Amino acid sequence: MLRFMPVGDSMTIGSAGEHTWRYRMWQHLCATHGAPFTLVGPRETLYDKAADAPTSYEYADPEFPRGHLAGWGEGWTHMVPLISGAVRETRADVLLVSLGLIDLGFYTNAEQTAANVRAFVAEARSADPRIAMVVLPVIPNVRCADDSSFATQIGVFNELLAKTLADLDEPRSPLLLASPPPSFDIHLDTYDGTHPNRSGEHRIAAAFANALWQAWEIGEEYDRA
Repeated sequence: MLRFMPVGDSMTIGSAGEHTWRYRMWQHLCATHGAPFTLVGPRETLYDKAADAPTSYEYADPEFPRGHLAGWGEGWTHMVPLISGAVRETRADVLLVSLGLIDLGFYTNAEQTAANVRAFVAEARSADPRIAMVVLPVIPNVRCADDSSFATQIGVFNELLAKTLADLDEPRSPLLLASPPPSFDIHLDTYDGTHPNRSGEHRIAAAFANALWQAWEIGEEYDRA
């Protein structure tokens, strides 16, 4: 069975009442991927905004595999010390990673964030030298309109991310950079300028699904974005 682990921040964990791109991705693979697969991770909850904590289990579909490694306000810097244990515990085969916005917004600059990407890859491979990863570039959010330096840092990091993944890629542990979500519009695809609404969830899921299909022929093309 192929095991996917979603790794990310608030856009990946989602909050109570949301489906999340993880769910959209699972639906797509259920419909298009003939071989057995599941989603895994050491965490299972959604974020509960009322409680200001990741305590919700309000998933719409009881069949959905809830495992993930994502957290509200967490980034590459937070996941580096967690990823090796998570890979060992879950025996994940493929990491689906969407990180970086929170790092650049609050914790590290583009170069420091890229260094954390390298550390993350090393830690994941220490647990499984054959781990594969699909990594999404940072999606600019509403803050970029009023903070040009933040927008610049996102652009610089995304360039460094592409170079880092190309540099660290190897046949036994492939690193794949996904294309940005097709036609993503923060005014139409988010509910607050950052977090995806229904259409945004589909677009992010499509970015991961199309990368898997085009590079490794897993599933099929995602045509619902």
